Amino acid sequence: MRFLTVLAILFVFTACGGGGGGSDSDSPPPQQATWLINSDQVVDGGPGKDGIPSIDNPTFINGDQATYLIDSDLVIGYLVNGAARAVPHAIVDWHEVVNLQENGDSAVLSYCPLTGTAALWDAPASSTNKEFGVSGLLYNSNLILYDRETDSNWSQMLQQSVNGELIRQTATVQTVIETTWLTWRTMYPETLVLSDNTGFSRDYQTYPYGSFRTDSNLLFQVANEDARLHPKERVLGILNGGLNKVYPIDQFSAGVQVINEAISNESFVVIGSSDLDIAIAYNSTASDGTLLQFTAIESSLPIVMQDNEGNQWDIFGKAVSGPRENEQLARISDFTAYWFAWVAFFPSADIHSF
Repeated sequence: MRFLTVLAILFVFTACGGGGGGSDSDSPPPQQATWLINSDQVVDGGPGKDGIPSIDNPTFINGDQATYLIDSDLVIGYLVNGAARAVPHAIVDWHEVVNLQENGDSAVLSYCPLTGTAALWDAPASSTNKEFGVSGLLYNSNLILYDRETDSNWSQMLQQSVNGELIRQTATVQTVIETTWLTWRTMYPETLVLSDNTGFSRDYQTYPYGSFRTDSNLLFQVANEDARLHPKERVLGILNGGLNKVYPIDQFSAGVQVINEAISNESFVVIGSSDLDIAIAYNSTASDGTLLQFTAIESSLPIVMQDNEGNQWDIFGKAVSGPRENEQLARISDFTAYWFAWVAFFPSADIHSF
């Protein structure tokens, strides 16, 4: 309880911090329309709408200028026409939403520090105002975004609008890689990284949630609890067809490990490393219908695996050499989350046995 009190005080003075300080007794969310989720489980996180300010005009700097980062800091990495970008947890712990625009394309990157989940969505093509913000509402402790054109509410982990004019519209998801700053810049030494000069006064070298990342406490009640793993264990979760399975990241081998899976008529490949703090999965069926089998490649980042045809593939699932050069493996529905959050949304998950 002392932790909750201190955290609530922190929110009063900073007006941000990812939705803490509320409780299940908070005022119910506004009932603009039908919700796809149980509206009784949608709670006010405390700071209110836009009380956690999104970053709407982000500035990116060269990696060697990011002196506010240390090697072990986690970042959310993505590619823009092959060029690497990184958004550190250290910044989005405080802001949760970054509205991106590059080469005329708009996207929104979100991170929920309470559930440990990141997502990169294309902005709705039909929208004039393509920005998103932080609604101040939570579902199963997870961030609910809102789009600034229609004021519709979007569940980050469900990856769709759950309330408002755009209800049932699903997000167009891009691939992100979550890993350490050291691993990311080893893979992409020319990367740009989000500047800590955001226009807001925040201490980005301080984590705003105390011991939350490692303790067993939750700030908000969730719909389902499961004690098979520590609540804050970081897992790669996969939803594909009827499959619901997680891979604890710290249980992968220290080096690059590749797991070829064929479950319930679903074939996919999982790549992970506990030392590199990285995990991602792709469909293992090539574009021409050929089922590929993969083995790990060590010490060649961002190249991580080779298939039975001799093609080499990078961490984003792109063939960088071989007869399939430039072919892209298809995405499957996967993302990294804290264990408690994954099973709150997707109960009865299978846990991979390493």
